[in-house]
Amino acid sequence: MRILVTGAAGFIGSAYVRHVLNEHPGDKVLGLDLLTYAGNLANLEEQRDDPRFRFVRGDIADAELIGELAPDLDAIVNFAAESHVDRSLLDPGAFARANVIGVMTLLEAARTHGLRMLQVSTDEVYGHVPAGQAAAEDYPLQPRSPYSAAKAGGELMCQAYGTSYGTDVVITRGANTIGPRQYPEKLIPLFVTNALLDLPLPVYGDGRQIRNWLHADDHAAAIDLVLREGASGQAYNVAADNERENLEVVHDILQRVGKPLSLIRHVEDRPGHDRRYGIDTTRIRTELGWSPRRDWHQTLYDTIDWYVANPGWWQAIRHRDPRFQEFYDRQYSHRLAGVGTATN
Repeated sequence: MRILVTGAAGFIGSAYVRHVLNEHPGDKVLGLDLLTYAGNLANLEEQRDDPRFRFVRGDIADAELIGELAPDLDAIVNFAAESHVDRSLLDPGAFARANVIGVMTLLEAARTHGLRMLQVSTDEVYGHVPAGQAAAEDYPLQPRSPYSAAKAGGELMCQAYGTSYGTDVVITRGANTIGPRQYPEKLIPLFVTNALLDLPLPVYGDGRQIRNWLHADDHAAAIDLVLREGASGQAYNVAADNERENLEVVHDILQRVGKPLSLIRHVEDRPGHDRRYGIDTTRIRTELGWSPRRDWHQTLYDTIDWYVANPGWWQAIRHRDPRFQEFYDRQYSHRLAGVGTATN
């Protein structure tokens, strides 16, 4: 199979590239990435000399470029997205362009050239799911942030192309994903690297928000299975059985790296913060036979230990990329000002 992987230099995209090249020796991968702040060619260093892999720098919303690449493909797997809720609150327009218009551009190429397209989406499109419930794939989409609304918009475009044109489209909705090489603005890598630097860990509100955590390699394997065996027009939820409150995760991080709980700071919550994500993964488990290989502590410790062992990777971002520091200052510094030491 000849696969275009968009967002290939990002966190989950690069994990997927590695998975395909390791598991499918006959496949070829064309990686596409605009290399914005979260795209990092260092994530693809191991694949640089693999003759089955080629990289192109470009934008998924560039119809001319996508049209040039499409004739030599069998499938498109779209990871390319603006993906951080906090950033979407600061610049919602960028999220609409990437996560809706960019998706439509890829769909048009898939339609024109008869390709299968997999749209990588998120459990956040369901919005807050009350305790005791789990959103199956037919659960209403109720996004509550510009990020999740834009991802839902991209999904609806996929459904429209499938219905109107018969385009072969499948969708995955993944849980919160962690692992090596995640850009350090997200909760776990941010808190791990803050702890290693003896900086405060800014916990939103009471820290009782619930997320389901999934290792990037397990997520990549699920996406690959859906690409090859998923039913056209279907969506598939992807999650492990790792529901945890954010505060519990923070405690586990600090214990693993040997830092005190006094680094925790409870700060003003962000607007529209979803309290809980919870999804039902029956479809992918029963219809396709997928299950995660890692339990909660394997997932978390593999992530933490990678950041501990690879300070050069994240220090290059935190200390030398002004885009990270600008975002951190805008999002957290004013919240941390005057906040006392945690007592829990």
